[in-house]
Amino acid sequence: MRPTPRASNTALRSLSTIQQVATANHVSERTVRRWIASGLITGYRMGPRLIRLDMDEVERLLRPIPTVGGVA
Repeated sequence: MRPTPRASNTALRSLSTIQQVATANHVSERTVRRWIASGLITGYRMGPRLIRLDMDEVERLLRPIPTVGGVA
């Protein structure tokens, strides 16, 4: 019997590897693993070894730096 896909959040989720997230954000894989361990982002295990990350969740880590003039 095949599992039925969940349309709610999995259909629109863009999953990436730790290496892809690290490369896209110009950080080390170790930094990405620290983000997962500290709870900043959620890691999703696929099988015994594969870990995937939701790119939308990673992008939510970005926040503007306030400036004196108020324009970020």
